[in-house]
Amino acid sequence: MNPPLPAGACNAHCHVFGPRQRFAYAADAPFVPAQDAPREALYSLNDALGLQRCVVVQSTCHGLDNAVTEHAVAGRPHDYRGVALLDPTVPDAELARLDRAGFRGVRFNFMGHLGRAAPVDAILSLARRLAPLGWHLQVHGAPDTVLVALGDAWRGSPVPVVIDHVGRVDASHGLEGAQFQALRRLMDHPGCWVKVSGVDRVSKQGWPYADAVTLARRLVLDHGDRVLWGNDWPHPNHDAVPDDQRLVDCLHAIAPEAAQRQRLLVDNPARLYRFGDGA
Repeated sequence: MNPPLPAGACNAHCHVFGPRQRFAYAADAPFVPAQDAPREALYSLNDALGLQRCVVVQSTCHGLDNAVTEHAVAGRPHDYRGVALLDPTVPDAELARLDRAGFRGVRFNFMGHLGRAAPVDAILSLARRLAPLGWHLQVHGAPDTVLVALGDAWRGSPVPVVIDHVGRVDASHGLEGAQFQALRRLMDHPGCWVKVSGVDRVSKQGWPYADAVTLARRLVLDHGDRVLWGNDWPHPNHDAVPDDQRLVDCLHAIAPEAAQRQRLLVDNPARLYRFGDGA
């Protein structure tokens, strides 16, 4: 049996959907979940898995109205934080309000099925306004776009840039694959972080996701102070929804040493999302 997770362990990537009677799905949503996944279900799952802290990432199904994520954070304001979806022209007053509500970053998607991407120059212009707040950018998309075409843009960001889900690389190509090598080059920049979440998405082998775990473990070894993990619940747009306990079990292969898990699950999230700052 694996040892328990460290105190203060953080699920740094998940979502909430609805309930739709209170939080309607966006009229132009690129997808609408078949079932709601409200904050109470998230709280219950995290508690059962031993995940005290959590970062709720706004989903495209709710568009740019971040009320559903704000509601989830408000229910546990000491231990939960939010990452918003925003238009790059969002007013400074709204950024300040969201900061007080516990938001710590803005996510931008570069996946075709999630809608049109914002222009990168507009994203970097927003990043300059995020810097005084201590926020970060979070980017998600196809590796040829996020890791290669836009790599220089992220290196020039005035705020940290968090790359989602092992860069969405094809894990079957292994440690020497071109996509993973592009991710490693990007991670050589001190402003870049990566989520070793989504091993179930990038694996071509299925449980226990050995091909993807190998890549995640390499990132933990090489960049232990800039790695994060989350389970991506409730696993939107997934062809093979994983068991969340199995994803937690993978942590002991991704970060075999207790000190590695402490950084991955506690220390790094506390630093990036400012847990304990009174939000």
